[in-house]
Amino acid sequence: MIIDAHAHLWTLSRGDYGWLTPSLGSVYRDFGPEDLKAKLDAHAVDRAILVQAAPTVDETQFLLSIARRNSFVAGVVGWADFDAEDAPGAIELASKDQLLLGLRPMVQDMADDSWLSKPHLSPAFEALSAQGLVFDALVLPRHLSNLAMVAKRHPDLSIVIDHLAKPEVKAARIEPWAGDMAVLAALPNVTCKLSGLITEAGTGWRTQDLAPYVRTVLELFGSDRLIWGSDWPVANLAGGYGAWVAASDELLAHLTARERAQIRGGNAARIYLSKGRGA
Repeated sequence: MIIDAHAHLWTLSRGDYGWLTPSLGSVYRDFGPEDLKAKLDAHAVDRAILVQAAPTVDETQFLLSIARRNSFVAGVVGWADFDAEDAPGAIELASKDQLLLGLRPMVQDMADDSWLSKPHLSPAFEALSAQGLVFDALVLPRHLSNLAMVAKRHPDLSIVIDHLAKPEVKAARIEPWAGDMAVLAALPNVTCKLSGLITEAGTGWRTQDLAPYVRTVLELFGSDRLIWGSDWPVANLAGGYGAWVAASDELLAHLTARERAQIRGGNAARIYLSKGRGA
């Protein structure tokens, strides 16, 4: 089974997508489940995991309602307020919905780069572990050292790094990103999501521009700890769903059939769905 482990859907009139402005052109419109299903069918992808795009509980409920109505949606990575005093209780309550697979605070947008290291967040991370939820880490390279601190403090917490932590592809810069990713890859509870690279590369990218970053995470995490995702419709800003499928197929072509199958679906099923979550 091929699983797209990172897709978004949104309805602009909901009004809580602070980052989504008219300046983003082609993605500044509604994207519904029928739009995603057409992309999955066109590229022989069986199922998708929806990921939050707004820092609100309401948006998480919106995505869960879509998941309940559409069997091709395997589940949802939602949002919770980790800073709230009642965060552990709220996470436990949210986890009762079996279509909730994980939670994702929008770390990349936070003013405090050291937020992840704050001790008061530990109860929230412990609640995630206790409820079998994944922590999706929407981080940038500058957050990686603090993410490693979280991973070491909470060895039972399953962490998935979104978009390879958004390395500086456009600038062709590898370090210190690669060194910081190596520290995380040494921790068995950390997995990396192969997604979002074409957006970081920008328009006019070539597959060879992406190759050093894909090669690095393959070497560090191996095929058993990489998860493929489209980051659609954000991917439309730099070529779209088909362009990323073609590029990732080329970048993974040297792997065995088993290794490709793990990256394209097996690992997502194991990490997100193996604890009885998802439809």
